[in-house]
Amino acid sequence: MASAVARVPRAPGRRAGAPPRRLPYLLIAPAGLLMLGFIAYPVISVFYYSLRNYNVTKPWRDGFAGFDNFVRIFTDDPQFWTTLGFSARWVVVQVSLQLALGLVLALLVNQTFVGRGIARAMVFSPWAVSGVLTTTIWMLLYNPSTGVSRYLADAGIGSYGTSVLSDTGTVFWAAVVAELWRGVPFFAILILADLQSVPKELYEAASVDGAGRARQFFHITLPHLRDAIVLATLLRGVWEFNNVDLLYTLTGGGPAGVTTTLPLYVANTGIEGHDFGYASALTTVAFVILLFCSILYLRLSKFGGDSK
Repeated sequence: MASAVARVPRAPGRRAGAPPRRLPYLLIAPAGLLMLGFIAYPVISVFYYSLRNYNVTKPWRDGFAGFDNFVRIFTDDPQFWTTLGFSARWVVVQVSLQLALGLVLALLVNQTFVGRGIARAMVFSPWAVSGVLTTTIWMLLYNPSTGVSRYLADAGIGSYGTSVLSDTGTVFWAAVVAELWRGVPFFAILILADLQSVPKELYEAASVDGAGRARQFFHITLPHLRDAIVLATLLRGVWEFNNVDLLYTLTGGGPAGVTTTLPLYVANTGIEGHDFGYASALTTVAFVILLFCSILYLRLSKFGGDSK
């Protein structure tokens, strides 16, 4: 006698053999929990300590402070405004120069010539160097006894024993050059990748219509690169604002504090001053500034919209 086989009713809209809808969420749950632990917890901790007095050298003063740290930032801390102004100058100069030089390099290595692969590797190689190693290289180059300044002095340019890192008039541009060496390849990589996707037919049609290289660049290349440029400048702007490693190891924020960025001021306040409550409040203010500027920049640039 044939046994009856009970059929399990299938949920409406679900194919036979299809995985349950919860399976993707279960698969990404471990990574999500790790991100929650390593990202969300530190962020929440910073917000928490920004509302407290927390100085490990003065434990008797620890406790809830409310918004006192924030009031102190905006009304009784001139160094905050000085470091914020320098951070803004640093970001504008770095991102502008890195974008311009990266665009030029990307256009150059996008051409067909003998040894293009080697040229691309040479252009992109500084991006693989860490910030501390980059600083070591440039400290050797700027060394007044063994660096470039000595050979310039031998040629009659400048004087012996001068260091561009100890002069308040030259230290900014010395740090800018060192960071450019590391940052320009980032723009070159992203822009070159986007250049590869520009249809060749557009340039051929423009040439037939009599458009020169300049008109092709401004009417075809740049509009196509718009989103890549917006994204690259936004990412690099955030990274340059948070730059600590190169300036800390190259100048230490000096001389006379003229190269101290806001994140470097936060690091000095928390690590050297042991005032973690006030450092957390400074970090919170920096986060709000970056968030506001990023949203405003994306809105003004119409990122992801029609390029026409």
